Amino acid sequence: MSIGLLKQAFQVLKQESRYRTPARINQWFKWLAPGLLVKRWLLISAAGVIFVALGLAIWSNLTPIYYISEFTRDFLRTITRLIPSYISGPIVVISGILLILWGQTRSLGSITEVLMPQGNGDLVDVLMNHRRLNRGPKIVVLGGGTGLSTLLRGLKTYSANITAIVTVADDGGSSGRLRREIGVLPPGDIRNCLAALADEEKLLTELFQYRFRAGDGLVGHSFGNLFLTVMSEVTGDIEQAITASSKVLAIRGQVLPATLSDMRLWAELADGRRIEGESNITEARGKIVRIGCTPANPPALPKAIQAIQEADYLVIGPGSLYTSIIPNLLVPEITEAIAQSKALRIYVCNIMTQPGETDGYTVADHIRMLDQVAGQKLFDAVLVQKTSPSAQSLIRYAQEGSHPVFFDREDVMRLGRRAIVANVMDEDVDTGYVRHNSDRLARILLRWYGRIRG
Repeated sequence: MSIGLLKQAFQVLKQESRYRTPARINQWFKWLAPGLLVKRWLLISAAGVIFVALGLAIWSNLTPIYYISEFTRDFLRTITRLIPSYISGPIVVISGILLILWGQTRSLGSITEVLMPQGNGDLVDVLMNHRRLNRGPKIVVLGGGTGLSTLLRGLKTYSANITAIVTVADDGGSSGRLRREIGVLPPGDIRNCLAALADEEKLLTELFQYRFRAGDGLVGHSFGNLFLTVMSEVTGDIEQAITASSKVLAIRGQVLPATLSDMRLWAELADGRRIEGESNITEARGKIVRIGCTPANPPALPKAIQAIQEADYLVIGPGSLYTSIIPNLLVPEITEAIAQSKALRIYVCNIMTQPGETDGYTVADHIRMLDQVAGQKLFDAVLVQKTSPSAQSLIRYAQEGSHPVFFDREDVMRLGRRAIVANVMDEDVDTGYVRHNSDRLARILLRWYGRIRG
């Protein structure tokens, strides 16, 4: 009975070690992966120890090489007399390897304990992921609203070199109130982008997105909007406030306003009305024939222009055509920088039309309006949703006057654009609302970039 139990226990231990040992060895070998910048410094440190030892020996008027070789020869001769070389040799080699691995494991374990006190992962994995993200393409995304933050949430898993250029034309909700009462640039879209790019700081992100439900004057405001507003007052402008907030949230990349001017949208409708203010344009429920801003031709933020000039990949959208995307193009320097860029340029078209803005618009209509505002061709390709939403969602949207954006392929081709058709949609079965899927959207965009650049 006891022998059977011992055999069974041995089999269990053998099976467990089969799973544990390869994983442990795999983690050790990861430190030898290229690009971590660890091996070279370990070798340099080892060389430094040898040089210090040799220097001390020479300083004390010894001939270290001779004495070391003599001592080593005598020591090895004694060992081989006591234990045959075919036994003592492998024992010493295995002992040395075990000591190296033990020392490495304990040293790196101590470092990991300090840098990652929660113990949620291995340090080597964090370093490899950090290097991979920093080697990612330089991506600049232009837009605003929930569409931009949705895209950023997916892109940050592929690159840390992301710049989000955000519209500052918002005048509704909490942002509009702060803009009217304090005179600060609207922080709402900036806050959403910062939260989307945050590096797994869940608690801080939730805090930044927290919206007050009670309190005189606080109801409706988000903590992030108030934080950015206060930081603007303390640091002197919204640009410095964004930089400080980026450090707090440990974001991947950077978020930049398109301009620091107090930009306000206006639109002329087909029925002759002129509507002032971003939130009023959508509520007016008219066909927009012309759109602009006050002041006209606002100056761009220099960092935004620099980011566009250095970009490998430019992504426009997704987002509301007239109130999230076009406001960025009303800054002439940004439009010109995009037009002159040698980077790949793509427009992510919306899945559904937006009541009061793009009623009845096709994909080609979206492209024509962007070309009209910019006065030139800004992008090479357009990403279009492949399938339609479910019947339940279509009914839900039809009640609001919204329908899927029709893909008129031939018109798109006549406009000189390449179409990438893919399923990048998420559908909420409970509410019937559809949104772009962060992961799928980012994956499709990066796959197309790799295919063209590769």
